[in-house]
Amino acid sequence: MDQYINKPTFKVGIGYDVHKFDNTSHDNINTFITICGIKINFHKKIISHSDGDVGLHALTDAILGAIGCGSIGQHFPNTDNKWKNIKSDYFLIEAQKKAQEKGYSISNADITIICEQPKIMPYALEMQEHIALLTKTDASCINIKATTTEKLGFLGREEGVAAQAVVLCCLQSQQ
Repeated sequence: MDQYINKPTFKVGIGYDVHKFDNTSHDNINTFITICGIKINFHKKIISHSDGDVGLHALTDAILGAIGCGSIGQHFPNTDNKWKNIKSDYFLIEAQKKAQEKGYSISNADITIICEQPKIMPYALEMQEHIALLTKTDASCINIKATTTEKLGFLGREEGVAAQAVVLCCLQSQQ
């Protein structure tokens, strides 16, 4: 299938992920959630099979979609204990490797984190740099932003956190 003559120069993918918070009360000092690879002190934990990193899950899904390789759930199913509590960095690195194998590199990525709490923007630069390192992409090509749902729905009630990601993959030059 990769042998056709006019391989697209650009491929776009979109990803989405959501995880529920554990509403059990925790202290802010020893409790954290991980978003885009960065640990954030927070009074709730994320319920998930892996580390629950919605940012990296959405980006991984976007990359896999862009290169026509299905979804994160197909490659790393939450029914397989092999992926229990694993850092989502691994998923992203594997998706990036699959893109390279198909002749594509990540040109840029835009990630939106959706939640009322915790506040994301104080960590955005660190998240951007972490993703750039994992994907071997210039940090200026990674964008992190955050929004709320204006207290509407399950995200507005602070029952969880979500992320959307869009990625542009470019055909690597044949040198």
